[in-house]
Amino acid sequence: MNQPSIRTVVALAIAAFSVYLAIYYWPNIAGFIELILQAVAPLVYGAVLAYPLNILMSFYERHMLPKSSNRVVARVRPGLSLVAALLTLVAVVAIVLRLVVPQLIDCVRLLIDELPVALQALFSWLEESNLITPAVVESVTESLGALDWQSHASSLATTVMSGVVGAVSGVVSGTATFVLAFIFALFILLNKRALARQRDLLMERYLPASTLVRVRYVLGIADDCFHRFLVGQCTEAVVLGVLCALGMFLLGLPYALMIGALTAFTALIPIIGAFLSGAVGAFLILMVSPVQALIFLIFIVVLQQLEGDLIYPHVVGSSIQLPGIWVLAAVTVGGGAFGIVGMFVGVPLAACVYRLLKNDVYGLER
Repeated sequence: MNQPSIRTVVALAIAAFSVYLAIYYWPNIAGFIELILQAVAPLVYGAVLAYPLNILMSFYERHMLPKSSNRVVARVRPGLSLVAALLTLVAVVAIVLRLVVPQLIDCVRLLIDELPVALQALFSWLEESNLITPAVVESVTESLGALDWQSHASSLATTVMSGVVGAVSGVVSGTATFVLAFIFALFILLNKRALARQRDLLMERYLPASTLVRVRYVLGIADDCFHRFLVGQCTEAVVLGVLCALGMFLLGLPYALMIGALTAFTALIPIIGAFLSGAVGAFLILMVSPVQALIFLIFIVVLQQLEGDLIYPHVVGSSIQLPGIWVLAAVTVGGGAFGIVGMFVGVPLAACVYRLLKNDVYGLER
């Protein structure tokens, strides 16, 4: 029987001692890792933000004087394409806000004006139905009078102030992170060709030829899957918003255009977006007619079922060349494991794995 060499014994001892140190000093190690992640978070967010922006930017680059051989045009084309992409996003968000926000403000104002009347009618109905009696009202009044409102008010004020300070700190930190990420994304997009050359040089220098071919093959498929997924997701959102607006027009429901725009915008958020648009739309219509609000809820539930079972798998699934059943499976597993982020990433990742396996099984050329 072969005895282990001294080098193997030393390696095992070092590995065991390293595991012991990692367990014993894990709080310090975890704090250091968290500090590193917070430091690089703007860079990671910037890279993630640059990817969808690059889709729009590349679209404008392909259609902005594509046949021109002028050096000046070649130099200014990336910058102009990036500006056009940013203006497109700003225009879309501005249109959605212009359609949604004024109606929400009017609805809240109407709710504030009608709330006292509604409460008075509620109390009158409760008294007429003998659900509350003067004795109950008197008992509640005495209980409220016995409370030490000054101490409760002081405690509430302390809680509110601490909550406000925490919220302001979170907003400031989040805003700073977003600004840094956005600036980093702009630098990535403006220098994407130079960064691509540097990446290729590093890969060619440090990777064997066979490994380099495989890495480029996998990265190419992954890029194509994520690109097609984002385009298909936006297409699906537009289709859903148009169907919602048309259906509301046919049913004679109010705020059809505004709720359709809101539905298209929130459809970019899997699962939660459907509930958000449905709740906001029902609330707006409720201020006009409770019956129409009920009709809208039934309509939006049916539409969301059609969207989840037919539109999403076929529109997004066909764009990324993934069968509908695997799209639903990817959304379910990704959402269950990693929440909203998992829903976004799960589908293109599943499409990438599916295509790699398909190409390997059928021996397709790379």
